[in-house]
Amino acid sequence: MKQRRAGFALVVLAGIVSSMGLFAQSKDDKKKDEAQKREIQNIVKTVDDLAAGQPAANDLSLTWVREDVLKAQGQKEYVPFTVQIDPSKVSGGTVALYWRVVSKTPPAAAAAAEPGKKDDKKDKDKDNNKGRKSDFAYEDISFVPVTAGQTTMKISRSFTVPGGNYDVYLVAKEPMPEKAPKNAAPAKLSALKQTLTVPDFWNNELATSSVIVAQRIDPLPAPLTPQQQADRPYALGMMEIVPTFETKFTKKSELSTFMLIYNPKVDAANKPDISVEYNFYQKLAGQPEKFFNKTQPQSLNAQTLPPNFDFAAGHQLQSGQAVPLASFPEGDYRLEIKITDKIANKTLTREIGFTVTPS
Repeated sequence: MKQRRAGFALVVLAGIVSSMGLFAQSKDDKKKDEAQKREIQNIVKTVDDLAAGQPAANDLSLTWVREDVLKAQGQKEYVPFTVQIDPSKVSGGTVALYWRVVSKTPPAAAAAAEPGKKDDKKDKDKDNNKGRKSDFAYEDISFVPVTAGQTTMKISRSFTVPGGNYDVYLVAKEPMPEKAPKNAAPAKLSALKQTLTVPDFWNNELATSSVIVAQRIDPLPAPLTPQQQADRPYALGMMEIVPTFETKFTKKSELSTFMLIYNPKVDAANKPDISVEYNFYQKLAGQPEKFFNKTQPQSLNAQTLPPNFDFAAGHQLQSGQAVPLASFPEGDYRLEIKITDKIANKTLTREIGFTVTPS
């Protein structure tokens, strides 16, 4: 089968150790104006109310599109995510987007009180601090320019957290003018809650990142600054993935995928021996799916990897394919990606569903 293999690169994820948190920004950025500070206060209250179970407005048609998970540093995972709003409902030229990530698993009591002994001061302090930012796994805010004339607008941002179960609270809000007219209508806002399970990539078990379907993958002349990284969370080291959020492709398109493979076993030369197979299955109405075709298996080992490949240097094992869809009949398909660690004798699979249309 004809395919264009995504070129191998030494992907180093040093740039995504963590994202820039809200309160770290507020402390370091002395130029943040008072209007933005007021916006933050109003938005934080909205999220507090949402977390408390109060219903929330959705004036801007805020929806969760998708999230991806990759391995970061410091025993954490990197989660770029994308939401969508209706920019035609935004009156001004910007919208404030705030996100708060709260663990659904209470932290273990590292310093439990002695049995039978009650620490009234500690219990009182705990009650007083409940719901403050120290209880959040992550929070941040971004003021995003809005382009007039669009009916939909996707916004991608990110956070870093350890593996676990989380509630993500988001608010998109029109900024209020510094001097609002008397009897002005309230600023439009939307709020939502999304529950996520973030896998743990630090347990030494064979795993992969999310499989990202890309419009394209662009090389970068230099790593991004922290602020650029915050605005472009799919930039990884010296490349930037432009993801697609559609599952329908024309016959003139390519299906381009990208993923990273974690925790393979290595040989005496510190090199892995991984095989990646891409198998396509066609779904037929009222019938079991049938095998359609496959690409040539991809080998990642001492013979195919760059000589200087080294996990200790932060290099990551990358796999991807760009498959032209011209030979695919119209209809629905399942791509099965089979990853085999030949040294560890372990296999896992990942799947993507997609549709081929005439145009």
